[in-house]
Amino acid sequence: KEEDFEIIDKKQLPDAAELRKEEKAKPEEARWSAPILSLAKKASENLALSYGSALKSASLVGLVSKPGSSDSPAKTNSRCHTMEERANLMNMMKLSIKILIQSALSLGRTLDSDFPPLQQFFVVLEHCLKHGLKVKKTFIGQNKSFFGPLELVEKLCPEASDIATSVKNLPELKTAVGRGRAWLYLALMQKKLADYLKVLLDNKHLLSEFYEPDALMMEEEGAVIVGLLVGLNVIDANLCLKGEDLDSQVGVIDFSLYLKETQDNDGKQDGGITAVLDQKHYVEELNRHLSCTVADLQNKIDCLEKTNSKLQEELAAATDRIGSLQEEQQQLKQQNELIRERSEKSVEVTKEDTKVELDTYKQSRQGLDEMYSDVWKQLKEEKKIRLELEKELELQIGMKTEMEIAMKLLEKDTHEKQDTLVALRQQLEEVKAINLQMFHKSQNAECSLQQKTEAISSFEGKTNEMMSSMKQMEERLQQAEKARQAAEERCNKMKQELAGRLDACRQQMAQLDSKCSTLEKELKSEKEQRQTLQKELLQEKDATTLLKTELQQMEGLKKELRKLQDEKQQLKKVREEQEQALQEMGLHLSQSKLKMEDIKEVNKALKGHTWLKDDEATHCKQCKKEFSISRRKHHCRNCGDIFCNTCSSNELALPSYPKPVRVCDNCHTLLLQQCSSNSS
Repeated sequence: KEEDFEIIDKKQLPDAAELRKEEKAKPEEARWSAPILSLAKKASENLALSYGSALKSASLVGLVSKPGSSDSPAKTNSRCHTMEERANLMNMMKLSIKILIQSALSLGRTLDSDFPPLQQFFVVLEHCLKHGLKVKKTFIGQNKSFFGPLELVEKLCPEASDIATSVKNLPELKTAVGRGRAWLYLALMQKKLADYLKVLLDNKHLLSEFYEPDALMMEEEGAVIVGLLVGLNVIDANLCLKGEDLDSQVGVIDFSLYLKETQDNDGKQDGGITAVLDQKHYVEELNRHLSCTVADLQNKIDCLEKTNSKLQEELAAATDRIGSLQEEQQQLKQQNELIRERSEKSVEVTKEDTKVELDTYKQSRQGLDEMYSDVWKQLKEEKKIRLELEKELELQIGMKTEMEIAMKLLEKDTHEKQDTLVALRQQLEEVKAINLQMFHKSQNAECSLQQKTEAISSFEGKTNEMMSSMKQMEERLQQAEKARQAAEERCNKMKQELAGRLDACRQQMAQLDSKCSTLEKELKSEKEQRQTLQKELLQEKDATTLLKTELQQMEGLKKELRKLQDEKQQLKKVREEQEQALQEMGLHLSQSKLKMEDIKEVNKALKGHTWLKDDEATHCKQCKKEFSISRRKHHCRNCGDIFCNTCSSNELALPSYPKPVRVCDNCHTLLLQQCSSNSS
């Protein structure tokens, strides 16, 4: 299928022959423009292809207006314009990343902030992030910064918190644009720029607060750019943020970096027309970018002028405030001096008053202590009297309870005796009834009368005994009643006496209570006075403690001075001892030097000595006797020669051996002479 649009009108293009003639007529001018034309041609081809694909996709989705659609031509033009901008920015991003990676690989993959391709990469990335940004109004003016969406990365990815804190702590950065550039620098150095931007693209609902719906970061081009940024992880960037003015940098794309030198080929001369047109498009794009940057700079200048005027006003207000605060400070100093003098005077007056009050308090306290001791003695005596009365009351109450218990026992006895009398009367009635029955039976049977007369006589004896016992019981009852009446009279008398004593005790208790209440009131007043005096005493104690602490500090300082003096004397003694030791060491050193010289001489004399092998010696070196099984070989540890046992029986301590070792007679005499000369 054919495309729905045409990029160039072929009728308006000149012929190839005419162009060749013009190029031959002006060969010098065409040489320098050849690389620009070739690059512009490639860029225009890429732009045309991307633009055509974007238009096709937009027509399929419904963004591009069709003949029957109701959208206005202005809307379609604006959409096409934004699509062109997105495609151009994406192509520029591809070029910048490609050239940056190639140059980094050629230089060894480590780049500085002064590297031009790296600077242009950040400029292109800044344009991509600024595309479709919403304008936010502040009290200074309109703000359009890409640092706002970058701040979201800290919330979405906690690893980016270090970058955010380091950017905020940089004192040189004053604008949001500078902070955003510093953030991009640090993310590239961490090799996580693609990861952070991918996190942002995954949360497009948050990006919608900062970008328009048709912005580059909200469309598929943003995902493509993030995929391209992954290739920058190959580069090691060493960027220094200190000392760089990131706030005032002008973000202009330099297209001269992307121009390549091309060789003059005859086969490529036919594309001159398209190159001219592409160069025209390139210049127009440059003009558009420059106009945008000029407008941005003008807005920045206006904002800076407004902020400058406001800051000047704030400075004037601040200077006025500082002058007023200095005057207030002087007044406060004067007031503080007056208050200090008054407080010192009041402290002296209070000290004198407290001394007088202390003296009065001591005197009053002595009198109160005497009064308190007298009252306490009286209270003790009254308590003793009260205890004795309570004991007598308890004894009388105990007597009364015993009397009541005895009365109850007597009443029980009388009740029991009355019960026995009733029972005996019943028995008498029964006996009478039996007698009647027996009398009737005696009439009926006379034989039984004779037998039972004895029983009747016995019964009559029993009745007589019972009657005598009844009389005795009645006498006892009369005696008990008399005793009860006498006890009741005694109880009444005791009750009367106790009531009289209780009344007297109650009167005494009331008097004592009144005295106690008066004493308690006096004690309360004395306690209050005592509390006030205690508070004053505490204050004076605090003052005394402060003075004591100062005295202790002074004593501590004196002790420290003494210690320092003692240390000074000790150090003097140590210095003297060390000087003596140094003198002794000097003497020892001189002696050791002499010994070393002697040893060197001995070593020079003994340098020719070597350690002989057992096979080389067959006779003793001194006595010239032949070695055998009985005459064994022995090495001298000093000269290394082999001797017999008799010629090497001596032992001496050598410097190369810790213990005394075998030495020949000659070495023994030599070493002894050296020792004697050294000792002398």
